Amino acid sequence: MDEEVAAETRKDTEVAPALIAVHPDRHSAVVAVGPELRAFDLLTISAVSLLDDSVSGEQPSHKDNIRAIRFGAKGKLFVSAGDDKTLKIWSTQSWQCVSTVSSEKRVTAVAISNDGLHVCFADKFGLVWVVDLNQTSKDKKPTPTPLLSHYCSIITSLEFSPDNRFIISADRDFKIRVTNFPKNLLNGAHEIQSFCLGHTEFVSCLAFVPAQESPHSLLLSGSGDSTVRLWDISSGALLDTCEVAIKAGLLESNGNAEEHDHAVTDLCSTLDGLLVAVAIQSLRGIVLLSCDVSTKTLSFAKVVSIAGETFIPTCLANCSPTKELWMVTGVSSLPGYDYPSLARVLVISGIDVEEEPVVLEDDKIPGGEKLLETLQGTTSVDDNAFLAAAEAVKAAMCNLLIKKHYPFENREYRKKTRNDKKLKE
Repeated sequence: MDEEVAAETRKDTEVAPALIAVHPDRHSAVVAVGPELRAFDLLTISAVSLLDDSVSGEQPSHKDNIRAIRFGAKGKLFVSAGDDKTLKIWSTQSWQCVSTVSSEKRVTAVAISNDGLHVCFADKFGLVWVVDLNQTSKDKKPTPTPLLSHYCSIITSLEFSPDNRFIISADRDFKIRVTNFPKNLLNGAHEIQSFCLGHTEFVSCLAFVPAQESPHSLLLSGSGDSTVRLWDISSGALLDTCEVAIKAGLLESNGNAEEHDHAVTDLCSTLDGLLVAVAIQSLRGIVLLSCDVSTKTLSFAKVVSIAGETFIPTCLANCSPTKELWMVTGVSSLPGYDYPSLARVLVISGIDVEEEPVVLEDDKIPGGEKLLETLQGTTSVDDNAFLAAAEAVKAAMCNLLIKKHYPFENREYRKKTRNDKKLKE
């Protein structure tokens, strides 16, 4: 009976997967796990002290699990957001929090326009909000403006097109929506360019192919259906599909991925758009795909395995100038272990069509032991904890993406409290 209770507790405990982001010019790297932001300066080889006037003492800037982090395209801005219903905008020169934006619901995804003028974030209710950074100053608190809605479907990923013409949003109901970004933000975004439809499970991640021949139209998506798909966002046309779990040997050609065991958790492309790195929920390593921009096709290149470690990436970050792929695995609030914030960082070098990728040893990672101590919180963690972390991430993803069915009494109470709140406002 005790074992059954413990299993149920593990199932109900909400964990957050560890996240990683790397500055586009490799000036710094950041890991988020639970409410903690851990930043490391790769130029001075030292830990970064985050400055946030909205919190006191050594308390973390976020009060709950962080669900999204991102550097701006030019590297001047960094954003973090999550379950505490706040979005933090940071200056990467001083690592000072320059703005704290309040959300009505928990934040699930963020995006920064490539010109650095707008930050968008999505909440668990399916709304996308925009913050105009032109109107943000120390004397004026930023106010988010509602931009578009997915009508109660959790939004899992947000991206601006490279030319800033479109905002692309993906959700748990298998849809990818391409919306024209409005010139007048107060009017909202009502002009839909296209829908990219074809996934048979939730869409988990998006990334653009930075092809100069077509600077805004080639989009990559990963899903719980164990596929990576290539789209033309102007028309919504599906250009190609790669069944990455089958290619990696995780599934037979007639396999069933309905239980999300082989969901694509993250993906990113190289600066030239020739290679795509893919993380899969049950793969100790990554899948590399070749992307042919001229023929607009995807093909399997290879699996880069991580030998000797129980390392299943929860998040990827590409550093194209140095041909490195940064990865993190881990979770917050891992049930049954004394690790409130478990994280492990690895780097693969040689992410290039002409090179052989190599998983770097810890002493070869940029920043070495100092970086690992900062971003991981410790230099060593029990391997069994990472196995438990991988299972916890699977359960957390299913819990996030499956609609909760509340008892009638709970539904009525939630409705009442929401309405009371609106009346008070």
